[in-house]
Amino acid sequence: MGTIETELGIDLAAFWMPFSANRQFKQAPRLLVGAKDMHFIAHDGRRVLDGTAGLWCVNAGHGREKIINAVKAQLDRLDFAPTFQMGHPMAFEAARKIAALAPPGLEHVFFANSGSEAVDSALKIALAYHRARGEGQRTVLIGRERGYHGTGFGGISVGGMTNNRKTFGNLLPRVDHLRHTWDLEHQAYSRGQPEWGAHFADELESRLIPLHDASNIAAVIVEPVAGSTGGLVPPKGYLERLRAICDTHGILLIFDEVITGFGRLGKAFAADYFGVMPDLMTFAKGVTNGTVPMGGVIAHKRVYDAFMQGPEGAIELFHGYTYSGHPVAAAAASATIDVYREEGLFERAAAIAPYFEQALHALKGLPNVIDIRNLGLIGVIEVEARPGKVGARAFDAFVDCYANGLLVRPAGDTLALSPPLIVEKQHIDQMMGTLGAALKRVA
Repeated sequence: MGTIETELGIDLAAFWMPFSANRQFKQAPRLLVGAKDMHFIAHDGRRVLDGTAGLWCVNAGHGREKIINAVKAQLDRLDFAPTFQMGHPMAFEAARKIAALAPPGLEHVFFANSGSEAVDSALKIALAYHRARGEGQRTVLIGRERGYHGTGFGGISVGGMTNNRKTFGNLLPRVDHLRHTWDLEHQAYSRGQPEWGAHFADELESRLIPLHDASNIAAVIVEPVAGSTGGLVPPKGYLERLRAICDTHGILLIFDEVITGFGRLGKAFAADYFGVMPDLMTFAKGVTNGTVPMGGVIAHKRVYDAFMQGPEGAIELFHGYTYSGHPVAAAAASATIDVYREEGLFERAAAIAPYFEQALHALKGLPNVIDIRNLGLIGVIEVEARPGKVGARAFDAFVDCYANGLLVRPAGDTLALSPPLIVEKQHIDQMMGTLGAALKRVA
């Protein structure tokens, strides 16, 4: 055992960590043992400012008593109940509150346990929807390069991140991809939505529809803001154009709002922020403030109604999970939404976003910084890769930031900030000061 393992009385060997360099990590662990409001507590007692809302999920800040108490009370009352041909009140209550937050027409909630499961559920709902309407030949799914839609086979098929796909052989058939929306030459240092690039959406109609024929395409799935691949903000008019093309050709539009949902852009969902309404919308992360795993799909009424045909005793969708609408997760979701509403956290995020933007873009000109992009409380700094060592410079900056009391999120040669919505100006100043110093040290 190493020093930290001895000190804490734990053994690091058994846990195969996700999306991590296990051998490297276990030689120099970064362990978090507590959290409250805007800070984690490291194993050595240091306070670490949470610049990433955990992993894009702790939107209301850590240790919120109302959410904790709701979880405790639910465990005392009902620890588990099935939702296959049975039910429990909290699942219906959580679904009602989520649907009330969603844009008009998006009225029905199908529960899963994560963003990955939510995406695979949305893809299956899209395929089954067309079949229910007598267009079962619509089986082509369109994703986007540099998209991240979780790690299920459906998600990595429509996703466009090479490392998530290359190891796993055959993925779903009949999948294609739009071009991603980022262009360094025309969009570098955009504040908010880039002015240039709406025409990238036209590829759906100019290339993919002629290739596959619209009559065979079931759905297009995109993240309104591509989060895990480096905060790619959609150009002005891009999402509107996708919506129009899908409408023209009878194709469902799915927004993956696992990251953008629950206030990240200062609105309940990115669909509200952009004024573009999808047919299906996935969610996870912020729905329970990260306390208990939960995800799901919000379906438009017309999609749901297409299934509600035939004998009333017939199962309409042969899909679900043992833990769909789990009582404890549903209690956490219900309490979390109450916190968002009671404290006006979505509005608060919108109000502080301009200060966040100004502070973030003040890092322009630091060594090796080649782009800065932002929207709402999403901020990304992209650095030039070291020759032959993609990702190394950003990772070193991440480690440096942690050593100096700040958690940021490295992805390739980008560093992302997505703080809890309770962030104060002093926290933003600390984030930018620590990150700026780190970028200088790792130059």
